[in-house]
Amino acid sequence: MSARAPAIYDHLASLADTTRSRILLLLDRHELTVSELCGIMQLPQSTVSRHLKALADAGWIAARAEGTSNLYAMTHEELDPAARRLWLLVREQVGPTSGAAQDQRRLQAALVERRTKSQEFFSSTAGQWDRVRDDLFGDRFHFAALAAFTGSQWIVGDLGCGTGQVSAALAPFVARVVAVDASTAMLQAARKRLRGFDNIDLRRGDLEALPIDDDRLDGATLMLVLHHVPEPWRALLEVNRVLKPGGRLVIVDMLPHDRENYRQQMGHVWLGFFDEHVRRMFQDAGFEQMRVVALPPDARSKGPGLFVATAKRSRG
Repeated sequence: MSARAPAIYDHLASLADTTRSRILLLLDRHELTVSELCGIMQLPQSTVSRHLKALADAGWIAARAEGTSNLYAMTHEELDPAARRLWLLVREQVGPTSGAAQDQRRLQAALVERRTKSQEFFSSTAGQWDRVRDDLFGDRFHFAALAAFTGSQWIVGDLGCGTGQVSAALAPFVARVVAVDASTAMLQAARKRLRGFDNIDLRRGDLEALPIDDDRLDGATLMLVLHHVPEPWRALLEVNRVLKPGGRLVIVDMLPHDRENYRQQMGHVWLGFFDEHVRRMFQDAGFEQMRVVALPPDARSKGPGLFVATAKRSRG
């Protein structure tokens, strides 16, 4: 029996055709569709498709579906070392030819056309973009995505968790969420919302006496809850206790307002907080690197303005 011919012969056969070498030069650093390749190389679709199939069968390229089109790209990592060395030599020799140079100029034009189509879309929809984006993706994806700033090994406290909205946003990005609320009814609603997560620990407890061990949390949130607490400085002392040294706290709450009816209707103890008040409470509770920033008002909202405050537990 005759021995199998070395694989280099198959590689040489694949690259011996000028058209296939030109295609690989284009797909070396870019993903392109058949129609884009046809326009760049000025060849009919049947010709380009035939050569793409040959290159794919030989393992030089791969395709991935995107909508109704296929995008083709060179398979650098899957090639054997001999094929990669051969390709470097072919690219060095074929790249400077006039045909390949013309392909590269038309490639740049095709890439510019891609960007132009995108720019035309945004130019025509700039005034309606917020509505278009909300229709496509909802108006809260930013909130969920920003939770990715947390560390994947973090344990985070959602303190005053309410119905678990913040816990649901944090859970996919952290190791564990400890969600605490004083209301049994709120915890029941949170349990229903969060039943699909296995890394959320729901606990009943007051903010001034958190049911969490010392130095346990990497981060904590107090989302629209501090204005319900009679002695907010005591709650911040508790948060400082359960955070690890250097742990971060994020507070979202209301700016000062004069809506006295909130006291009777919603049990608010504080009608918002001044910047200086928040900083003083942080400092008294042992936090450092305090920052308080008023949030831009939402034209659709009916409530008072909000602020976000951040701080770190001292490492000392």
